[in-house]
Formats: sequence, structure tokens, C-alpha cells
Amino acid sequence: MSTIKVENLTFSYYGYVKPVFENVSFSFDTSWKTGLIGRNGIGKSTLFKLLLNQETYQGKISKSTDFIKFPPNITDTSKSGIELFKEPTSSEEEWRLFRELNLLNVDENLIHREFETLSKGEQAKILLAILFTNENGFLLIDEPTNHLDMDGRKIVSKYLKNKKGFLLISHDRDFLDGCINHIISINRNTIDVQSGNFTSWYENKMIKDQFEISQNERLKKDIKRLKKAAKQSKIWSDKIENTKNGVKVSGVKPDKGHIGHQSAKMMKKSKNLENRYSKAIKEKQNLLKDIEVKENLLLHSLHHHKETLISFNNLSLYYGEKQILSGVNFEIKQGDIAAIYGRNGCGKSTLIKILLGINHNYTGEVKLASNLKLSYIPQDTSDLIGNLNEYIQKQDIDETLFKTILRKLDFSIELFEMDMKNYSNGQKKKVLIAASLSKPAHLFIWDEPINYTDVISRIQIEEIIKKSTLTLILVEHDKRFVEDVANKIIQL
Repeated sequence: MSTIKVENLTFSYYGYVKPVFENVSFSFDTSWKTGLIGRNGIGKSTLFKLLLNQETYQGKISKSTDFIKFPPNITDTSKSGIELFKEPTSSEEEWRLFRELNLLNVDENLIHREFETLSKGEQAKILLAILFTNENGFLLIDEPTNHLDMDGRKIVSKYLKNKKGFLLISHDRDFLDGCINHIISINRNTIDVQSGNFTSWYENKMIKDQFEISQNERLKKDIKRLKKAAKQSKIWSDKIENTKNGVKVSGVKPDKGHIGHQSAKMMKKSKNLENRYSKAIKEKQNLLKDIEVKENLLLHSLHHHKETLISFNNLSLYYGEKQILSGVNFEIKQGDIAAIYGRNGCGKSTLIKILLGINHNYTGEVKLASNLKLSYIPQDTSDLIGNLNEYIQKQDIDETLFKTILRKLDFSIELFEMDMKNYSNGQKKKVLIAASLSKPAHLFIWDEPINYTDVISRIQIEEIIKKSTLTLILVEHDKRFVEDVANKIIQL
């Protein structure tokens, strides 16, 4: 066990006005199972790069151990898992790999297949197994669950809980709660370190935010009072100053020397009040620096004349001789929030394609209400390139609503001017979500919409959905998100 100390860390990317980190200090123990959380683009992955000495920074990072990052860079995906394992180790250590594969519930035969032929979830588990055969370094784990189904996430969470210390970036609240005992949160202006899991951290954050909000309300009242006093002082000062020019006050000719003295005193008092006002404004800004403001945002689906929008009756589908879907039956009514459940490869995305009219190679009956308008979020974000304003025009969406949603999800003004190819994966997902919600539609269809998005944004998206009248079908592996928003489960 040892301590990793970060002292007076300052770092900026070339061309960026605002630094990612500015004179921040914190420390954590290598025996801790630590979750690293924060908004998309706030610096989590950047911190990993700095710990790994992949960027030049100011300040000091003290450590007595090597860092090992997940996922590693795989240069040759044509190799098998066992070949990737043997590159840095010896054949005598193979038993370690099979031990880890067993703990992760991975079929041992998969490690003899070419890595590129495996699913993303299978690749993630094999890389984790390889990673944990190395017992000589501190692990930096970056979003290991993005391609795992709910069962896979539960297995990996339990797996990590029984391991030695690590630093983990994840946005899945249930996953974090299942495997960590400390939190490092990167806020807008600070970095906090706390013991506990995500839920305990978030509860503490809500208490802190409520306290600061109440303090802020009192501060606003003080500012109003000070502003009024300063205004009155200015009126008094001006009235007295006017007597210097021979203006009578209550019919009495003024003594200019006395008036000048009084005017100076009043001006000084007025200036002091102005200074107090400025100080109060500064205090207010500092007070609100880490509060996540949650404005209400009400959204509505288009109303359809039919109550039932979709019905599936005994739907089945084969790819060659392999059956993907078997006897699927469900219906979607207006106002339903339906989550499609199932393990990786069970046909969730295939079902989405059928809904979109892309796949017709099925048996059974699919009924969609006439003139049904759909709004779709795909998994893939690679098409998001170019200027955001050009994207708005191409999508033919409500610009004001679109930008309002993005601002609610912590999109900075600078991001509106950047090429979308430079966005993080989480920021690209937010663009797709905002675009979908800005389109008038009877039915919203989302395929893993919140993958890569930060935990605070996930909570905000939950709130938008719950307060809306949307009709929504989604594929999502974040258990807590689904449980919070869905009123119907489609089990495949």
C-alpha cells in the first residue's frame, strides 16, 4: 500500500483558454477501490494521461508504483486473446489468465479466437482478465462497462470488488456502488475525495448543494438590500452636491464649506456600500461554483389518434440457422416508456431495426400506427463531424430547444463553436439526445442513448423523461436508469 499525491497540478490543452486543472491538490491510497467521476469533458481521461506521463504538466505527482491502463492499446487485433496475454508474460503464467476468465464467467475457448472476431463485451472481459494477471502496478480503468449488458456489468462489478486497489472511471451508478469504497469527484473548480460509494457521495452532494442554495438565497436578499442602500446614498449625495451651485434646501441658503464636507462623507459612505455590494457578488459566485443547477424542462410527444402505436405478434427472426428472436409479443401505447432487456447478442438492436423498417426478414406480425413519426438515436456517433449550427440545419430541429437541452446537460459555450469531431464520446451522445428530443415525434426510439454520458447528465435525462409525456422505446444497460424511467419491460 502507498499514497499517490497530486500537488499544485496545472494543465491546459494547446489553444484552450480555460485550463483543465489549475493548481489542484489531492491524494489517494493505492489500496482504495476508487471511482473517478465528473461531467463529460471535465478532465477524467486527461487525469489518466497525466498520471501516465503522456502530457506535460505543471506541479508534482508523487507515486511509488507503476500505472497500468485499461483498455490497453491493441495494435494487432488479428491475434488471439492467448497471444495477447503471452506478449508481456510467460507461458508458465497461463493459469493466472484462466483463473481470471473463470471469475469473469468467460468461456475459455474465446481466448483462442482472433480478438477482432469477438463481441465488444467479450473483448472487454478478456482484456480485464489479462490486466488482472499483472499484480505489480496500480490499475487505471477507463469505462469498462460500455459494451456490457446488465448481467455482464454485475459480474464485472463483483469481480472488481474482490480485487486490490484501482482508479476507475465509470458512469454506471449501480456498477460503482457494487465495487468501490472511495470517490474522487472532479467538479468545476475543485477536486473532492470522499470515502464511500456513489450513492453516499451523491447524497452528501445534495445536502451540500441545498445548504449552498439556501445560503445563496440569503445572499441575494443581502445584495438587494445593499443595492437599495447604495442607491439611496447616491441620491443623498447628489442632493447635497446640488447645494454647491446655490440650490436652496428647505429655503435656507447653504454653507458651501459645510456642504462640501458633508458631501464628501456621503460619497465615502456610498463608495463603501458599493464595495460591500461588489464583495457580495463575488461571494455569491464562489458560493455557486460547484452547484449543479436543475432547471425544469417539459417535453411532449405528438399526440396520435390511435392509443396503440405498435404491436408485435409472435415475431421471430433467423440469421442463417441461428435464431435471434423467438415468439416476441408486446404492444406500445401512448405514454409508455418501454425498456428492451436481454443479454448481448439476444436481438435487441435487431428489434430496433425492425421497428425502423430496416429489417424485414422476420416471421410474425408487426403493426405500426399509420403516419407514425419516429425520432431515433443510434449507438454510433461517428457521423457527428463539422459545425453544430450546420448540424442543426441539416436535422431540421428546433434550434432554441436543442441548445437549451445541451446547456442543461452542461454544454459549455466553447463547445458550440468547436468541430464535433473533437467532442468526447459522451458529448456526442448528448448531441444525439438533444437532437432527438427537439424533433416532433409520436415515438422515440433510443439504442443505448446514455453510453459514455456522465452520471449527473444521466440523472438530468431521467428527470426530463419522467416529467415529459414522451412515448419511448429504449435499449439500455444502466440498471438504475431503466428502473427509474421505464414502466414496461420487453424481455428478449
